[in-house]
Amino acid sequence: MGKKRRTVISYTNNDRRITHSVIPFMYFLVFSWTLLVSSTSASSQPNLQGTDDPGSRTLKQEDPQVHEVHCSRERSRVAWSIIEEYLMPFVERENYHLSSQCRLNSSNDLFRDQEEHKIHHDVNEWRCGYCKKSFYAEKHLDQHFDNRHYNLINSNGKCLADLCGALHCDLKMDSKSRKSKCNPAAAARNRHLCESVADGCFPVNYGPSAARLHDLFLRQFCDAHTCSRGKKPFSKGGRKHTSVFYLAISILTLMLLPVFYLIVYLYQREMRKGTQELKRISKIGQKTKPS
Repeated sequence: MGKKRRTVISYTNNDRRITHSVIPFMYFLVFSWTLLVSSTSASSQPNLQGTDDPGSRTLKQEDPQVHEVHCSRERSRVAWSIIEEYLMPFVERENYHLSSQCRLNSSNDLFRDQEEHKIHHDVNEWRCGYCKKSFYAEKHLDQHFDNRHYNLINSNGKCLADLCGALHCDLKMDSKSRKSKCNPAAAARNRHLCESVADGCFPVNYGPSAARLHDLFLRQFCDAHTCSRGKKPFSKGGRKHTSVFYLAISILTLMLLPVFYLIVYLYQREMRKGTQELKRISKIGQKTKPS
């Protein structure tokens, strides 16, 4: 019995030694596996946060929003310049008031308030009328309006560039378009748009002034929407602009006119002096003659 007990005890001690050596190794394996799994999950975690993590959505919402208006400022500006030059002189002459339903009314222009807050000091100096910031070019001021003063566009307005087909904006922006091949379908669409603008802004049943302006609008804009030769837009003319050359000549003339009169005055005075001296000499000569 004593030998068996010693044997069992010996076996138990060996088992304890094995157990003490195996358990740390198992812990090491479990720890290594945990690290491997955690590193794998960590490497894939950013992609999950980018889509499903509420925190990432909150940060994305806090980023400044890029305001995008699907309307060309440049073409709207050209359309307004055409209205100002080739239509408004006749409207002012008739003392006619454009209704709020008229697409050509300035109150319906999406960018009208911002355009009126542009201050053009010099060729390379544009100033914002809202915050007084200066810019080198008009396009940079336009971007400033989009980024900083987006809330100041006419939220109830419409894109004036949508009427460019009726108002011949392409002809005004690029003279090369005159030589492009005419598209009958496009010409028909533009003519229909042009006539609808005339009907909406100058209803013929609103009186003689409206009827005259309706006819003028058709002749000035709509009749040229055809592929036949001879019909030109703006045939009725437009606002007369003072030529810079004419203005310079006028100023130069006003400056030189006093100088011219001064020269004439001095010349005439010298001529009078010369005449008087000749008379004196002739009188002296007459007195010294021998009798």
